[in-house]
Amino acid sequence: MAKIKETARVISQEKLADGVYSMWIDSPAIASQAVPGQFISLYCRDGARLLPRPISLCEIDREGGRLRIVYRIAGKGTAEFSAYQAGDPAEIMGPLGNGFPLEAAEGKRVFLIGGGIGVPPMLETAKALKGEKIIVLGYRDSQMFLKDEFEKTGSVFAATEDGSFGTKGNVLDAIRENGLKGDVIFACGPTPMLRALKNWAAQEGIECYLSLEERMACGIGACLACVCQSKEVDEHSHVHNKRICKEGPVFRAEEVEL
Repeated sequence: MAKIKETARVISQEKLADGVYSMWIDSPAIASQAVPGQFISLYCRDGARLLPRPISLCEIDREGGRLRIVYRIAGKGTAEFSAYQAGDPAEIMGPLGNGFPLEAAEGKRVFLIGGGIGVPPMLETAKALKGEKIIVLGYRDSQMFLKDEFEKTGSVFAATEDGSFGTKGNVLDAIRENGLKGDVIFACGPTPMLRALKNWAAQEGIECYLSLEERMACGIGACLACVCQSKEVDEHSHVHNKRICKEGPVFRAEEVEL
């Protein structure tokens, strides 16, 4: 799959919650190739910030040639992006990384689990899956961005850290409280959540795929800034690290150490 770097155009942008924004970008070339679970790199206009920001794809509109990203302001770069308006240029590169293995979910009951800013990439994944879906979303509080859109694709269960809606606690608390059962897990979110899901999946014998969140630099596997430790060991007992931007961001849970 060819990587494309281009100056695209912003179609629209809106604020979804405190510090969380949704942006649609016109990019027919990237939209035609992208799959659920991949990401793009978005470059700042300020020359002082050379490194792009990796942002997961929330929706892929192939027919309309559009991409949707939903991101949280985490620094000066994403703060810059939040000021973009319709018609503004947006320098992007993509599609990047490997997405969720949708074929692994065929004919199975699938957990789609998102936590925090790991919620957005699960939306396109939910839309792409045709079978039975159990969607579990974790938020800090009652500002549950995208929840209404997920409800159009399957059954949704929510957990909030402050107990303002749904289960008080995390996504595993919501799964246990509601007695939810599934055959495969697709998940994206902060490392503590993914670590807990990996351990739970191993205990329950559930196939599990995790999309890792990590700071990235080049986004194409050249700089080795986003490596994670893998389970692979060569004949010299050397551990093989995995590049999250290149071999990931989606890994089978057993492949990586968290």
